[in-house]
Amino acid sequence: MPRTAIASLVLALAAAAPALAQEGNASTGEVVFKRCSACHAVGEGAKPRVGPPLNGVVDGKWAHYEGYAYSKVLMDGQAAGKVWDAATLSSFLENPRAVAPGTKMAFPGLKKPEERADVIAYLRTFLLDGTKAP
Repeated sequence: MPRTAIASLVLALAAAAPALAQEGNASTGEVVFKRCSACHAVGEGAKPRVGPPLNGVVDGKWAHYEGYAYSKVLMDGQAAGKVWDAATLSSFLENPRAVAPGTKMAFPGLKKPEERADVIAYLRTFLLDGTKAP
């Protein structure tokens, strides 16, 4: 294989590594989510606690749970059409107040990128109605 082809392959793999690492593991995410479960619930029959249920949050609109008293900044985000894509959700899980200044969420954040990716993978398994995604 010519050197230029090898160099291109190495660069392509290096560029893909962060994306692959951020896919996360839902089983591990379920364990990490236990830190979140004091305030949030998921699954069928999930009800608000200190925070809203997180069913359907991945790729869902900000302030998506009807009837929960969200922080103004999250309601403004919903009005602006913001969505919890994986990148935004990861940033929020790392430092909620940096993404949503004025949020009521007192959680200090998940500092490890792999933990955030795992939690997002776990949350992605729940549809808005709380059932498991196929």
